[in-house]
Amino acid sequence: MLVDLESGASRACVDLRGGELRSWSAGGNELLWHGDPVWWDQSAPILFPIVGWAGGSQILVDGSRRPMAVHGFARQHEFALSGRDRASVTLTLTSNRETRKVYPFWFQLSVTYALAGSTLMVNFSVENLDRRNMPYALGFHPAFHWPFNDVPRHEYKIRFEAEESPLVPEVTPDGLISARRRLLPIKGRILDLADELFASDAMCFLDAKSGSFSLDAGSSGSSITLQTTAFRHLALWSRPGAPFVSMETWTGHSDPEGFTGDLFEKPSMRILAPGETADHCVRLSFRRAD
Repeated sequence: MLVDLESGASRACVDLRGGELRSWSAGGNELLWHGDPVWWDQSAPILFPIVGWAGGSQILVDGSRRPMAVHGFARQHEFALSGRDRASVTLTLTSNRETRKVYPFWFQLSVTYALAGSTLMVNFSVENLDRRNMPYALGFHPAFHWPFNDVPRHEYKIRFEAEESPLVPEVTPDGLISARRRLLPIKGRILDLADELFASDAMCFLDAKSGSFSLDAGSSGSSITLQTTAFRHLALWSRPGAPFVSMETWTGHSDPEGFTGDLFEKPSMRILAPGETADHCVRLSFRRAD
């Protein structure tokens, strides 16, 4: 089931399957990648209860190993419609018999999408309904058209809020975080986009200094900005030649290469006490050239 949102001239569409944002347009531009399976059949999946890959596609909990797909299972489940109006919708995923087979915790994950002109707010709430501590990671993985207007593709760039280290972790062939580093051609706060940047998987800015980053259409003045609250990491991902770029924000990340510990011991996992709720927010905004 799809839910349409409207605010002025802006539009968005949300799918109850995975609670996923499926379209977002503002300023006369369709901004969100439309999920063409030739390149990538998703648009903006929600990542939960892990982000990235687990070694061997398994997690260790309560002394036993359980299967866990890349980026967890939230994107594969139907969310419940909890509330809506013309410009906003709230969706909820609650633990059930199927989720507990792989992630043995009682939880509730809620997401609210709210349009306000050329801004789209995405608010996440993670609640521990269990009687014990609960480890989790949350991520938001939106992809945007590249290009999203008439500016040539090679003129697009990423603009960070603060200067980020040009050294980022290499990603192993099985998606894990390596201790090795690769050097990115960042100039101050600017990274010029090019296909070769994505030949080695995602660029992961762990413990990023920036709370926001933008996809700038060259010097035209048009841009898409993703601003975060209560997320530690940023990432960029695409495939060489693909007409999209994904600007991601995570609370956690893939297993480090060689990690074999329990989910509670995995680096960058959040731990919620019984009855505790954690809130995370993403603000997407579009600026059109004057």
